Amino acid sequence: MVFQKIDRQIIELIKDIIPEHSRVLTDKNDLAGYSFDASFGTYFPEVVIQPLTTQEAADIVKLANEKSIPIYPRGQSTSLSGGPLPVEGGIVLDLSRMDQKLDVIPEDLIVIVSPGVLTGAIHEAAEKYGLFYPPDPSSSAISTIGGNLAENSGGPRGLKYGVTKDYVLGLEVVTPQGDIIRTGGKTVKNVTGYDLTKLIIGSEGTLGIITEATLQVIPKPPSTATAMAIFDDVVTSGKAISTILTSGILPSKIEMIDQACIAAVEDYSPSGLPLDAEAILLIEVDGKPLSVAEEIQEVGEICRSSGARNVVMATELSQQANLWKARKMVSPAITRIKPTKISEDATIPISKIPDMFEKLKNIKEKYQLDLVIFGHAGDGNLHPNILADKRDSDEMKRVEQAVKEIFEAALQLGGTLSGEHGIGTMKSSFLEMELGPVGLDMMKRIKESWDPNGIMNPGKIFPGKDQVFSLMEGE
Repeated sequence: MVFQKIDRQIIELIKDIIPEHSRVLTDKNDLAGYSFDASFGTYFPEVVIQPLTTQEAADIVKLANEKSIPIYPRGQSTSLSGGPLPVEGGIVLDLSRMDQKLDVIPEDLIVIVSPGVLTGAIHEAAEKYGLFYPPDPSSSAISTIGGNLAENSGGPRGLKYGVTKDYVLGLEVVTPQGDIIRTGGKTVKNVTGYDLTKLIIGSEGTLGIITEATLQVIPKPPSTATAMAIFDDVVTSGKAISTILTSGILPSKIEMIDQACIAAVEDYSPSGLPLDAEAILLIEVDGKPLSVAEEIQEVGEICRSSGARNVVMATELSQQANLWKARKMVSPAITRIKPTKISEDATIPISKIPDMFEKLKNIKEKYQLDLVIFGHAGDGNLHPNILADKRDSDEMKRVEQAVKEIFEAALQLGGTLSGEHGIGTMKSSFLEMELGPVGLDMMKRIKESWDPNGIMNPGKIFPGKDQVFSLMEGE
């Protein structure tokens, strides 16, 4: 597909739409800040536009569609899959300044938000009413809800409460033609025609731009407790997870951290984690106080009988906060091992977690890499991270081979390429491996019917012709 380059005349048309010209960025230094995200590759846009209203966004999209200019929605750029990267130049639509609306309607158990609102701000606003917005990606303090919606983000609480799509009742969306539509509504039940809301969620900005969302919230559980189970073998910890989940108890979180991550956290921000453990599980239960007290004790007994050498109970809020702070420290802590972090989120059935742990250990040894494992083990959403140095081309070649084998292992075990990070540019060349040629073609047909001119976030999800996975491209 051939896109039009942005010239001075188009810039003037953009400025006719955006009255404050300070929200139209063309300086190279400004564009540099929009040329990357938290994944790989550097791609400069030709212009960055910061709309404040849905109408401004719609008018910009209509212009882009008429002129065949690619357009890329962007929030805070925490994407780990290349979601907002302007791989074909064009327009980056910075939605982070569309943060004016954050309305909690407690009697309806809903929150209505603009796309630039931070996810953490939604948590805080709901809690003022004793309510609870369950999706909690690790980046919630800095990620926008628009980005969460585009990627269908999850988080530790996905085990019990589900992911972003499970809490979206309705959307306002700008179509690729620049029209404004509403999908869904404010009711929990809605079966009027096709479920366009669910189609948009997780579509990574390839079908339209979300300019408002109606989210469901629920009453906040009155009590929580956390157990830290310490294991001398990572595979044994995986077996314990299956035992817990088939016992009749449904924890709100089960997080796993391996030995390398433990060491990194203790070096970065000492939290009292056991340095000699090969793995620890952090398990949270929530609900009524009496039920919580009973269930956390039962969880501890299951872990011990499943091979844990010790279980530490944290029932005080300060103790729990310390353990969960340690979990949040994993990602920044491991970046100190080596400068380049490749974060994957291959997800497998719960019963196959021990098998995946075994395969990951073998991959680590085969390619002689710094591969660490942590993640939302309770729902099978593991985050194998490879720490490397992208300046070392030999090492990066081994990394590419290891990543391919991680995806193959997940699919062989009945899993999926991505549980919450999305496909973006990073995983598009593997898509057919999971979907098959017919499944991939059906998805392409949906994209083409919505966006026949291909302007919406091109280069994402679907692989280009003869595209080959490489961590060295786009630099």
